[in-house]
Amino acid sequence: MSTTHPSVIGGAASARTGVRWRIFGVIALLTVINLADRTTLSVGMPTIAHELGLSPTMQGLILSSFFWTYALLQVPGGYLIDRMGPSRVVTISTLAWGAFQTLAAFATGGLSLLVTRLGLGAAEAPLFPAGGKLNALWLSPRERGRGAVLMDSGSYLGAGLGGGVIAWLIYALDSWRMAFAVAGIVTIGAGLVAWRYLRDDPAVHPAVNEVELAHIRTPVPGMAQVVPAGTPLASRAVAPVMLGRCGWAMMNFGLITWGPSYLAQARGFDLKQLGGAMAVIFICGFLGSLTAGFGADALQRRGLPRSLVLKAMLCLSGLGVLGAFLLLPTIADPAAAVALLSGTVFLLCFGSLYWSFPALLAPADKVGLVGGMMNFAGSLGGIAIPIIAGMILQATGSYTVVLHFFSGCAALYVLGTLLVPLAERETAR
Repeated sequence: MSTTHPSVIGGAASARTGVRWRIFGVIALLTVINLADRTTLSVGMPTIAHELGLSPTMQGLILSSFFWTYALLQVPGGYLIDRMGPSRVVTISTLAWGAFQTLAAFATGGLSLLVTRLGLGAAEAPLFPAGGKLNALWLSPRERGRGAVLMDSGSYLGAGLGGGVIAWLIYALDSWRMAFAVAGIVTIGAGLVAWRYLRDDPAVHPAVNEVELAHIRTPVPGMAQVVPAGTPLASRAVAPVMLGRCGWAMMNFGLITWGPSYLAQARGFDLKQLGGAMAVIFICGFLGSLTAGFGADALQRRGLPRSLVLKAMLCLSGLGVLGAFLLLPTIADPAAAVALLSGTVFLLCFGSLYWSFPALLAPADKVGLVGGMMNFAGSLGGIAIPIIAGMILQATGSYTVVLHFFSGCAALYVLGTLLVPLAERETAR
């Protein structure tokens, strides 16, 4: 198939189109919906647990079950993305997870709810690795920091707005089941949008002109890959990314899965207050993610070394949240606790910069696989943390120990970040 990309109009050079950013706008929309659907259970859990008679440990298992299949399919999903193309995989993924989200509305007990969460995890698994692949295909090296956070920041907007919207739907419809069904139908509609607009190759997108295509394909000196061709699992460039991502994910998914219950049980929030607080907290995360991406690209344009910028921002993130989790149990006022959590999540979401690593560390034919490996490590954290938090809570009856455990996860996040060997490429220019 040949596609014409007019680069001149009336004999004058045309302006560069901005299709690449609209592509990432669609991906950001999908990540908003992705996390909104994922968060529905966390927000609805106090109501669902009461209706279905679920213990804290069983709640933890159900919250964790999403990540069992999500983790299992990360590397196979990355392989399929590299073979089938990210656009096709994203479309199938979105339609499938919308179907499982709708089916959750018909759950009759803990087991059936767990099964729908397993399906949701399997269906959602390829989205972020596919976004990492599209980052490499559609953006120039100097734009990939912004691309990474536009993709990942949507997840925090989804956790925030999605949590608020789901809480409102449960309250307005007086039914968590109807709220789940509405969320699933909206997701299926988004899958049709992805099918209509996404393309793997900028050259075949009808709205891309030659000026934008040349911009995307122009190499930047000194930005060659670190990981050689071959299996990236053996590379010491990838293992630290997996370590740091796992530590980050345990904090992130710990807040997403147990945060609503923490606010309800430890801080006394009702459903409407809970929805508002979750919206504020995760919108701050959305702003933090954007700050990290645009700030990192701006600092690199000023000539600061890539490794210094990325590691400094990620370590600031990790050390900041470590201190905040230690401080949070000492805060008595609920409003002050929400303010501190908002600042914590703002810094935590600097971790969106991790999605620039697959394109930086992997050869072009392995970006999807490396993204899948990184997300697999994060998913292991997502599997572990709901269960660990539930067991800690059942054993101690206190969220303080849970928050201190999150501080340990922050230390792991910082350690992994420091070990990523980005500086090697800069000294080899």
